[in-house]
Amino acid sequence: MRLQMKGKNLEISDSIRSYAEQKLGKLDRQLPDLVQVELELSTEKNPSIRDNQVAEATVFTKGHSLRARKATSDMRASIDGLTEKLMREVKAYQDKRRHEPRRRVGRSGRDLQA
Repeated sequence: MRLQMKGKNLEISDSIRSYAEQKLGKLDRQLPDLVQVELELSTEKNPSIRDNQVAEATVFTKGHSLRARKATSDMRASIDGLTEKLMREVKAYQDKRRHEPRRRVGRSGRDLQA
């Protein structure tokens, strides 16, 4: 798994970077090595928003991309919630790929029912 981190309206400290790498490392057991994960950490500047620490992640898989977003008042809690959401999405994605019926293509190019 390749992890790319970006900061929007904040500077990513080494402690937050290592914390995010540790938490998102749990996905490494479930995903193949060639998967790229983009993590964007940001702070909302609007003072009326209480949950202003936002963590967003995109997982680029072989099929389609998986996205998750979590906002809380603490960046570490946002990363924790984001990791939980991504774990559920990855599990559902893998189950769907595993149990989805495959279609065979005949010689004429039309689909045959399996």
